[in-house]
Amino acid sequence: MKYALIGCGRIAGNHIQAALDNGLELTAVCDAIPGCAESLLRKFGLERDRNIHRYIDYKQMFREHPEIDLCAVASDSGSHARIALDCIQAGVHLIIEKPIAMSIKDAEEIIMQSRKKGITVAVCHQNRFNSAIQAVRRARDEGRFGTLSHGAVHVRWYRDASYYRQAQWRGKWSSDGGCLMNQCIHGIDLLIWLMGSRVTKVYGAIRRRQHPYIEAEDIGMAVLEFADGTVAEIEGSTNVYPGDLEETLLVCGDKGTVKIGGPSATRIECWKFADRKTEDETVSKLDEQTENIYGNGHSRLYRDVITAVREGRRPCADAEAGRNALEIVLAIYESQRTGMPVSLPLSDFSSAEMEGIFDSGHQVGRRIKPGQD
Repeated sequence: MKYALIGCGRIAGNHIQAALDNGLELTAVCDAIPGCAESLLRKFGLERDRNIHRYIDYKQMFREHPEIDLCAVASDSGSHARIALDCIQAGVHLIIEKPIAMSIKDAEEIIMQSRKKGITVAVCHQNRFNSAIQAVRRARDEGRFGTLSHGAVHVRWYRDASYYRQAQWRGKWSSDGGCLMNQCIHGIDLLIWLMGSRVTKVYGAIRRRQHPYIEAEDIGMAVLEFADGTVAEIEGSTNVYPGDLEETLLVCGDKGTVKIGGPSATRIECWKFADRKTEDETVSKLDEQTENIYGNGHSRLYRDVITAVREGRRPCADAEAGRNALEIVLAIYESQRTGMPVSLPLSDFSSAEMEGIFDSGHQVGRRIKPGQD
């Protein structure tokens, strides 16, 4: 299967490694900044491989290499939707880095066009493939939790000014969003995937407390209501000095409780069920070691996507999953903007509508549509 990568920045190395791990034929790499693609290849000792084509224009890449089967989009968040839609039109299967898009409208357009063209689209929520997360999902599917009560996700990380200086798009409403959209969206995806019910209402609040040089939030909190009566809380921050502390998940039912911890939700910290099984002793000691907060899931996600393409099935982290995680973040933003809870499904809303939310003199209140008074 011939593979291409668009975007050669911070996360690109994980994608190249995953592609190599899964035996994909690396055909082309593309980045709008000259030299970035070459720098990325050099990290893998591939700089002398002339069979890997370098581009600064992905449209030219597709014109010259129509044989590309699978493409990963790892560009700035604000360009994900535009590039994804172009890939779909080119007939190329897709892995999109999170978030899938910056607006509900764009996310739903990706879903619609991919179905129309018969294109497989996955979103890079790679933590679904953590061993600990997979174990919790199996327990939930087997009904071991009984009646769920509540859940929680806490992403307590740190980012300083040097992180935001890496690229001009970081921390901006139209191209990135803040800690919820960029860092916490992985945990949000896991929370709603493990809880299993549809989110019906979101109460949210965000602040910018320690990063005055960015537009978006560095702390966000929310309460979710689900259709089955369960509730959950979200905490996401990049203010936890002096470094990343943890990403924890909690799922509580009347017959089971699980807490997952570690820097990126890879360690079982509590595994208690009324119906004890022989494998519980092993599962309760799961502590998957990772080199960084991105975890080990990229290669596993790639393997799932490749299999999904070949078998004609939906991947585990499909475009709908990406849309659902995005919707929660945007609903939190909307709740901050209006000062009110937000009912789902969310009508079209974009992170760009949050511009100026932290400006001096901004008043939080209900949005007034044109023509209303």
